[in-house]
Amino acid sequence: MLRLLALADMSAAAQVHRIAFDHAMPWLVGLHTPDEDRWFYRDRIFATCHVWGHFDEDVLNGIIAFRDGWLEQLHVLPVTQRRNVGTDLLNVAKGVCERLELWTFQRNAPARQFYEARGFTLAEETDGARNEEGEPDARYVWTRGPLDS
Repeated sequence: MLRLLALADMSAAAQVHRIAFDHAMPWLVGLHTPDEDRWFYRDRIFATCHVWGHFDEDVLNGIIAFRDGWLEQLHVLPVTQRRNVGTDLLNVAKGVCERLELWTFQRNAPARQFYEARGFTLAEETDGARNEEGEPDARYVWTRGPLDS
């Protein structure tokens, strides 16, 4: 089930983020504490984005946060990956936005493949000097086409 998340879901969303992030990028484990993650979701993500979640029963297993043509966060628990959870969440944002841009790390090959398979094209690669992690990243862009309506 998909639904718009409320601030009451903030801790669960931050936890999904951390589990998925650490699984995808183990070289960055420990970058933030759980308290920092909750602050980020409360004060930055929920304050500025549409945040949707995917649930199995009452368990949140995926989240997406987007705003003004930017995909800010998309995380799916490792145990639920490859079950269309990410695609379903991404389709929520694609249904609202005519164009989406996002950043992902260059080393995150599964994420890059996921976005490319769903119509995103590489727009730019950087050396990571502008992100907090210092990790080389890649910017992707998707624009709604006539078949996406």
